[in-house]
Amino acid sequence: MTWKVRPVTLAVSAVPTARAEAAPLPLPEVPTVAGARLLVPLVDGTRVGYANLDHAASAPCLDTVRDAVDELLPWYASVHRGAGFASQVSTKVYEQARDVLRRFVGARRTDTVVFTRNTTDSLNLLARAVPKGTSVVLFDTEHHAALLPWRGPNVRRVEAPATAAETVPALEAALRRCPEGPRLVVLTGASNVTGELWPVAALAEVAHRYGARVVLDAAQLAPHRPVRIGELGVDYVAVSGHKLYAPFGGGALIGRADWLQAAEAYLVGGGATAQVVDHGDRLGVAWSAVPERHEAGSPNVVGAHALAVACETLSANWDAVVLHERALFRRLRAGLASVPGLRALSLFEEDGDRVGVVSFTVDGIESGLVAAVLSAEYGIGVRDGAFCAHIATRRLLGRVGAGEQRAVRVSIGLGTTAEHVDRVVAALRTLVADGPGVAYAVVDGRWAPVEDTRPLPPFLA
Repeated sequence: MTWKVRPVTLAVSAVPTARAEAAPLPLPEVPTVAGARLLVPLVDGTRVGYANLDHAASAPCLDTVRDAVDELLPWYASVHRGAGFASQVSTKVYEQARDVLRRFVGARRTDTVVFTRNTTDSLNLLARAVPKGTSVVLFDTEHHAALLPWRGPNVRRVEAPATAAETVPALEAALRRCPEGPRLVVLTGASNVTGELWPVAALAEVAHRYGARVVLDAAQLAPHRPVRIGELGVDYVAVSGHKLYAPFGGGALIGRADWLQAAEAYLVGGGATAQVVDHGDRLGVAWSAVPERHEAGSPNVVGAHALAVACETLSANWDAVVLHERALFRRLRAGLASVPGLRALSLFEEDGDRVGVVSFTVDGIESGLVAAVLSAEYGIGVRDGAFCAHIATRRLLGRVGAGEQRAVRVSIGLGTTAEHVDRVVAALRTLVADGPGVAYAVVDGRWAPVEDTRPLPPFLA
């Protein structure tokens, strides 16, 4: 299938505002990101400033993080067991990062901080560490990182109700059916599909009333709002560096130490062992205490440092960050509401609190084609698909009567400007009114321009 070619009549550099009365936003000054001046090629041979509206997938690197990594790299060396001065510096950096993460989420004095690769890694680690026979309760709309590690006869998946308030009695009913023994509730802080905030504190209160612990998937929440263990009443928090403007392969699981201390090492190897003895027919292994027990191999000191610097930067700027994103998000939602045939997805009430994520479909235009047009003709990066939350996305698509199994997701953050928001709204309005500006076809399962001459950057040439 291809689209009929039409002349491109909307220049990206002169995209009109979403509404005639829209004016430049008095946005607060927020931390800057690498790539803010990135130019990307369009199919017409021109270049335009990149509008990164895919923060929910991976956020750009903060300038403070990039500078901190550059400062560390000359000192990079082995961690924990090196006698050299550079090794001592790297070890100090790595362990200080734990303290920063602890403060970032308001962890208790007895909580541990285990460095991981990302939220997925953190939740898989906890899934391996829960006591045998633990009953696990979670809502079925979770991201796959929080959904898939928990499978088997002891797992109870609760269908997410239509309102946030109804989640509390739904969770209580599920916990009431759990047998005696250890229990764990898995919660999401903010939906990666709709951006809606879950009532974590209320759900955690119910969980504790029934003797359950709570782990919070904060991947989408932590980059946008403060996360405090005590205020939310959770027992564990999982975060990802690549969502927190620190894309250097670092993440963390922060929370109660006892289950992690009692568990076998998540990975086996150097660093996780206090002692290994040869008994001839077998090896005798004494595992290290947490957190080292679950950090086998050479630690990612650069990733840990980057994550810590990002957390410090956000902590010092929360008021500005929240105001910046709320102003842009109001502008985005108002603009999208003006696009004919656009259907936004919601788990709960339309007026519920959200971070800057909107997923939607456009009547008569496949979501993959929408994303391809935005990229090729307007220099806008968005995401299309089911967002690693297939159950949630498909259920929401059914609610709005969409005829496909995919949606478009626009997500904002510190790299977003008012011009980016206005550009995507204007581009969608033009696409709905006039169709694509060049011919498109499905190539290797994805929509792409039939003649795509956009050059790759020189380092890939």
